[in-house]
Amino acid sequence: MSIKQKQLKAELTAELYNILSYWSDNTMDNKNGGFVGQIDGNNEIVSDAEKGSVLNARILWTFSSSYQLSKNEKHKNVAKRAFDYLSTHFYDAESGGLFWSINADTSPKDTKNQIYALAFAIYGLSEYYIISKDEKALEMAINLYHKIQQYSYDPINKGYLEAFTRDWQNIDDLRLSDKDANEKKTMNTHLHIVEGFANLYKVWKDETLRNVIVELLETIETHFINEKTGHLHLFFDEKWVEKPDVISYGHDIEAAWLLQQCAEIVDDKKLIANYKKYALQMTNATLEGIDTDGGLWYEFDPETNELIDEKHWWPQAELLIGFYNAYQLTGNENYFEVVLKNWEFIKTHIVDSQNGEWFWGVNRDYSLIEKDKAGFWKCPYHNGRACLELINRIET
Repeated sequence: MSIKQKQLKAELTAELYNILSYWSDNTMDNKNGGFVGQIDGNNEIVSDAEKGSVLNARILWTFSSSYQLSKNEKHKNVAKRAFDYLSTHFYDAESGGLFWSINADTSPKDTKNQIYALAFAIYGLSEYYIISKDEKALEMAINLYHKIQQYSYDPINKGYLEAFTRDWQNIDDLRLSDKDANEKKTMNTHLHIVEGFANLYKVWKDETLRNVIVELLETIETHFINEKTGHLHLFFDEKWVEKPDVISYGHDIEAAWLLQQCAEIVDDKKLIANYKKYALQMTNATLEGIDTDGGLWYEFDPETNELIDEKHWWPQAELLIGFYNAYQLTGNENYFEVVLKNWEFIKTHIVDSQNGEWFWGVNRDYSLIEKDKAGFWKCPYHNGRACLELINRIET
């Protein structure tokens, strides 16, 4: 391990514990249980904010995964709190699905089955099973997997449909958020389905599940990866007719390492070889979005030639893993230098050294983007995972 690697590992270890401390110290909802739904950009709790299932599932994953490194009982207790809250208030025993959101008082708010959320629940529940051996967590994860296969899987065209009502009927608005296209099949959801399924396979060696993951990786390879540019196609209709959209640099670099990892989990030699190739291609394509300061721009619209000149927290986190993965694959020091420069950018502009956690991001002029510190989409998952991945990947 070089001096630079040793220093980076030490700094990321310290940052991981800072992130975990922020969430365990600031986000507990002592009135209604679980975690508060929102902390705004001024670090003020919004006590009546709705609570998202994705946020809760990501807290569950982060603290479960972190406990395996830290062996800190406090981290395990936060994971148990997240599991108890998810299983009691988000998991819909009646329909076998998962509420998208609940009110602050725990009553259901948006009861749709957004497959993206079910996938993250599987991801978090299977990680929690590793540290708890709680059979209820594994059973819930398997149940959600079966529901996705029963209702979301498209046996004719392959792939997965986005969303359904509580009772698994078709729904008009399929979008994750207002910025997304209202299409039936999206890269983002497929990426996180395979992530969740692969994590489940680590603890439940079901051969049918393995075959499902292999087919899903083949589907992603066929439809979502642009082998000419190395970028991702984002939105499709049911029959795989694309609706062209922006280049999402954060998703490109997240997919680069994560899909390779999923192929390795199911140990499919052909897919591993293919996804190592794609990992490097997508990492190289991401270079287009890196600014001279080491930060990664948010999105680029090829149609209008317009850059969304913001640097959000989560693409920076994914860049750290993606480029370190490319360094591991090739031994090329240039990839590692990108990691180091990006980490300096994160420390300078993204980490909130006063209050803890990471800011949402910065604009071109480095002014802060005034959005949540914690909330529906602001979780400890991307930055916590980046720290964990590099801590585990940097050779001791």
